Amino acid sequence: MNTQAKDIPTQMHWDRLITSKRFGMEKYHDERHHTRTDFQRDYDRLVFSAPFRRLQNKTQVFPLPGSIFVHNRLTHSLEVSCVGRSLGNNVSTTLSEKYSSEPWCHKLYHLGAITSAACLAHDLGNPPFGHSGERAISTYFSEGNGQVLKKELKNEHHWQDFTHFEGNANAFRLLTHQFHGRRPGGFALTYSTLASIVKYPYSSIQSTKRGKSGFFTSEKKDFLRIANDLGMLPEGDSGERYHRHPLVYLVEAADDICYQIMDIEDAHKLKILDTETVKGLFLDFFDAKRQQHILDVLKVVTDLNEQIVYLRSCVIGTLIDECSALFCREEQALLEGRFTGSLVEHISDRPCQAYRHCSEIAFEKIYKSSDVLDIELAGNRIISVLLDKFLDAVRYPDKAYSRLLLNKVPEQYEMHAPTLYGKVQAVIDYISGMTDVYALDLYRKINGMSLPSL
Repeated sequence: MNTQAKDIPTQMHWDRLITSKRFGMEKYHDERHHTRTDFQRDYDRLVFSAPFRRLQNKTQVFPLPGSIFVHNRLTHSLEVSCVGRSLGNNVSTTLSEKYSSEPWCHKLYHLGAITSAACLAHDLGNPPFGHSGERAISTYFSEGNGQVLKKELKNEHHWQDFTHFEGNANAFRLLTHQFHGRRPGGFALTYSTLASIVKYPYSSIQSTKRGKSGFFTSEKKDFLRIANDLGMLPEGDSGERYHRHPLVYLVEAADDICYQIMDIEDAHKLKILDTETVKGLFLDFFDAKRQQHILDVLKVVTDLNEQIVYLRSCVIGTLIDECSALFCREEQALLEGRFTGSLVEHISDRPCQAYRHCSEIAFEKIYKSSDVLDIELAGNRIISVLLDKFLDAVRYPDKAYSRLLLNKVPEQYEMHAPTLYGKVQAVIDYISGMTDVYALDLYRKINGMSLPSL
């Protein structure tokens, strides 16, 4: 028994957690030394990809398009990536000094690049219409017309993938799955970048009450391969739950910082929140001395929008410093899988309370606003109808209408997969990859509400 206990790892190690090994290209792996690192290549590969470009027409929170430019998924992802890079670089500087005598210390220089790339990819799996799109897919199967498929899907794990559909798990699938006609390994990203986006390192069958998971059953073996190679710590005896890769906490923090603070700024632009309210929310992050300095600057900056921009930048800078410092203090707990919650939940009291206040205001004034709710209602209807039509088509492909519909689907999506599970996944792959505009346009055409211009 003692021998077995010794074989069980008790913590993760940076030497293994940081690797340039690429998924699907393992046999070609070598430690190359180029001006552009493998993690920078991950970033560039994502920027030049079609799924990333499509984010420009996917809702973040507020409706698109509009006369006032607010954030979409693309601009959000770029900002998260910038914040993630700063977090990673801060941590890299501290840990490089701490481990300067270790032979693997040079790997720590890549933390900013890895975090930045992972941040860029973190929302790639989100369907159109924001988070309401995720809920629309999962509730279609748990509460809607998709319930009829449960009897045909004998595997409970497969059913859980659909009733607990999660954008994070879908991003991992998008990045790793070999779609029809594509090369093995999907995007062929490094193991470290892929692991850094898996916010919930367990399968849907192991998901929490909130329905969160990091990979579907179809990608379970792929995730386990990555996790074991990196030396990630198993959680429990299921073989399907792991403690997070430490860099996930930086990716999560970057996302938390950006969406919360930028949603407040967007709400100000749209006049959902007035200037004085937003000023108060942002000033609460600072002590009296820093507040006075900021107020002195605001006397010079007279443009109201620029005042909010300056305040926002101060807040983000503070949160970056707080989260990166906390990460370094809690490094050992992170490596041992003992850290719980998110980084922003554990920062010092003043900014933590201010962040919570922003969250409360955002929930009441922004996420319950009429325009946001309208997007949710419309998105739910559009996605439900598209699922209805395409699932019927893949189940009964010989129908005349089914053939017409399936002819519209790009070949990369395996609509003729040999199993029902594969067919349903292909439909979800197709729909979740749509932009808001494309989904709306297809919905109208299917329902005879629009025709191609003659």
